[in-house]
Formats: sequence, C-alpha cells, structure tokens
Amino acid sequence: MTSASLRESLLNGSRVVTITVAGLLLAGNLGVILYGVFMRYLMGGSPIWMDELARFLIISTVMLAAGAVWVEGIHMRVALVERLLPRGAGRALAMYQWLLTIALSFAAAWYCWRYAQSVAMFRTMGLGISRSIPVMVLPIGFALLGWQALLYGPRFLPVQEEDA
Repeated sequence: MTSASLRESLLNGSRVVTITVAGLLLAGNLGVILYGVFMRYLMGGSPIWMDELARFLIISTVMLAAGAVWVEGIHMRVALVERLLPRGAGRALAMYQWLLTIALSFAAAWYCWRYAQSVAMFRTMGLGISRSIPVMVLPIGFALLGWQALLYGPRFLPVQEEDA
C-alpha cells in the first residue's frame, strides 16, 4: 500500500467515523428536544437539564463534523478567487489555505484543551457534571479538523456548485 493510498484510507475512515458519530449526536439531540417539548406542553414542565443537554449535543455535532465537511468542500466559503487565478497562483493559494487551516486548528485544539482543564472544578447548572466534559468536544473537534486537513493535503478543495 502506498503512502498516498494509506493517507486516503485514513482520511476516508476518519470522515466516515466522524460523520456517523455526528449523525448519532444529532439524532440524540432531536430526541432530547422532542422529549422536552412533550414534557413542557403535555406534562406541564420541562426538566432543567433538557436545554443544556440539547445545547451540548448540537455543539458536539458541529465540532465533530467540521473536519469532514471541510474536506468534502461543503462548508460555506467563496471559491471564486480559486477559479479565477492562474494555475500557479491557485496552487499557492491552496497551499496557504491548507497551512493556515492546520495551524489554526491545532492551535485552537491546544488552547481549548487548556481551557477545558481550567474549568474542571466547576459544574454545569442543569446536568451537574464537570464543565470540562462538554468543553472537551472543542479540542477534539479542532484536532479532528487539523488531522483531516493534514491528511487531505495541499490541494484544491472540492467546489460545490448549484445549478441555476
């Protein structure tokens, strides 16, 4: 197996895992919200932890899916400049975007890791768990974004076009 095919296999595997976990978290979020609606409007009162758990689940969904969304080119971005530049300048721009994404992702992962450790002594109001537990999704998500960008390499991101 060549290094390029190994890199593609790792990238595809990590994309499948992160999108699957993000999908499960989104389904769990839907279940929590529906439970809260049922309890609030049919039973007369919603549990205090419901809003907090729904918020943590949606943030987790977004953070875990960020890397796969970046690699697939389906995140919101303007790709007009990439298409208008000459080939050499376009490659330089792709390299710049790749390096910037990796640097910012791993820097954010490190900063968020430190922050998650600093809030470990505090508890959430609704769930009563350590604040570092829900905050840990931030360094994990940023590290996954950096990892998947690193595996993708310095090439153009796919462009999603809409038919007019």
